[in-house]
Amino acid sequence: MPLLQPPPFKPKFPLQSGHLQTIFPRLFRKVSLPPVIRRRIDTPDGDFLDIDWHLAGSTRLAVIAHGLEGNSRRHYVLGMARAMVLSGWDCITYNFRGCSYEMNRKPQMYHSGDTKDLHTVLEYGLNHGIYDDAALIGFSMGGNQVLKYLGENPDLIPENVTRAIGISVPCDLLTAARQLCKKSNFIYSQYFLRSLKKKVLSKHRQFPDLFPLNALPSVKNLIDFDNSYTAPLNGFKDAADYYNKSSCKQFLNKIKVPTLILNAQDDPFLSPECYPISEARNNNYLSLQIPQYGGHVGFTDLPQEKQLWSESRVVRFLNA
Repeated sequence: MPLLQPPPFKPKFPLQSGHLQTIFPRLFRKVSLPPVIRRRIDTPDGDFLDIDWHLAGSTRLAVIAHGLEGNSRRHYVLGMARAMVLSGWDCITYNFRGCSYEMNRKPQMYHSGDTKDLHTVLEYGLNHGIYDDAALIGFSMGGNQVLKYLGENPDLIPENVTRAIGISVPCDLLTAARQLCKKSNFIYSQYFLRSLKKKVLSKHRQFPDLFPLNALPSVKNLIDFDNSYTAPLNGFKDAADYYNKSSCKQFLNKIKVPTLILNAQDDPFLSPECYPISEARNNNYLSLQIPQYGGHVGFTDLPQEKQLWSESRVVRFLNA
């Protein structure tokens, strides 16, 4: 599909900065929602997932996947859920394994290429028999999972899934990981590492042999973490093997559901390889928008609007 022209999103000064776009909503945005239905659902392998169900009384369902070390109550997830409910969609936001209020039962937590739990949540919603249409929305790592899910076995995607969106997606995980390890991204990298290391301590109490603490002091960045923990726990040779097999970019040409990727030019997390221009040109189901501003999961402006530009864009795409 031809590349869509960058949409007219130009935030006011000083938010014409990828770093401020990334940080500002995280610090200052507040999103309130009516009470949701919270449920714990079982996974086929004997673990569990905690989900939040936002109801609009609709026959359309949106499933939202958060990003690295996020959860279903992060501002960007809640903001998108509110936008979907107000536009007439029921919405399920779910927590990756280890990201809710209780550590998951199994040794494996989540990773960028894991699509089984997304399928479990989607099927759980659809099996209620009230939804004619479904959409998938993924942020960052969750966006990689959504796009990989759509392309790895496209004939197995439920026919109810009619649209999908990935926002701030690290389509090439190896180069994105290298990008995040740069000095300019030190604050973000350390933020994620602190959270991930705390989870290793929790998992060590459950499975001391699988989560050795002697490896923690040598973990200085996310690539180190994936080499020491993510890769071996999930059957990969090393971090490079994990990134290679889990990146959604290699699956984009097989997507058969109308899909939008929204990656800002000034996203500090994304490498040039994360903008799948040729893939979008060669797949009629895939659209790519690269606005000049937006940062990583930002797309905010002053004053803080109730609905972000990205949320409005997603609503337009889903309701088209």
